[in-house]
Amino acid sequence: MRKAGVLIVLRHGESTANAAGLFTGVLDAPLSEQGIREAHAATALLNVALPSELLPGSGATGSPVTLFTSTLARALQTAAIVAAGLTRPLADCHADWRLNERNYGALTGRSKDDVRAEFGEEQFLAWRRSVAEAPPAMDDRLYAEFAATALFRVLPPEALTRTEALSDVITRVEAFLTEQVDLLLARGETVLVIAHGNSLRALCAVLDGLDDQKIRDLNLPTGQPLVYRFDSRGHPAPLGGRYLDAVTALAAAIMLANEGGT
Repeated sequence: MRKAGVLIVLRHGESTANAAGLFTGVLDAPLSEQGIREAHAATALLNVALPSELLPGSGATGSPVTLFTSTLARALQTAAIVAAGLTRPLADCHADWRLNERNYGALTGRSKDDVRAEFGEEQFLAWRRSVAEAPPAMDDRLYAEFAATALFRVLPPEALTRTEALSDVITRVEAFLTEQVDLLLARGETVLVIAHGNSLRALCAVLDGLDDQKIRDLNLPTGQPLVYRFDSRGHPAPLGGRYLDAVTALAAAIMLANEGGT
């Protein structure tokens, strides 16, 4: 049961590909200057909340935090900034490819505006927001290009697919939660997961039991810590968690929705 612990999810700071309006996915883009600032701001929010609000009476520094991140640079860079600035000690830090961003297939690296213009708004939104529909698959050239990178040469073969629907991401993220996180939460520990817009949408879908429409409507802004606590049955209380900076996070989520979503 998750009831005893605290889970914090954080989408990495803005990447250079986010700023350029690209379908990023497995494209290993670093943080932008804005993304670096967002990572530091998220760390400051966590430092205010962790000793007092999340675990009252735990003392000035509190019990250690276990940190999980994806293997992509923008998440690793965010995790490094948070780990360096966090006043709460870290129990451990793990990178897990199952937290990697959704693979957008042949759309990877393409301008979102260009894809929208070429295929139309309906298809554009289906590829970005639907649960079951995967974008067109990578061709042999693009797949081989990614498979040859330093990142994917050291990951298991299943870490690089030709394309993914969000339902595929939900499957791998649910396995990650079961194998890595649930036992820690059952012990009453604090877990911080730093990942991506779609892998965290998948995580929230599992935690909150979201239907397809609610998953489509969910937008997670960059650099905004979202805290999950759990009731006696292990269900999120409240559903959807709570942002540490709710006003800023809501405004950013609305902006994301207006741009077509995460």
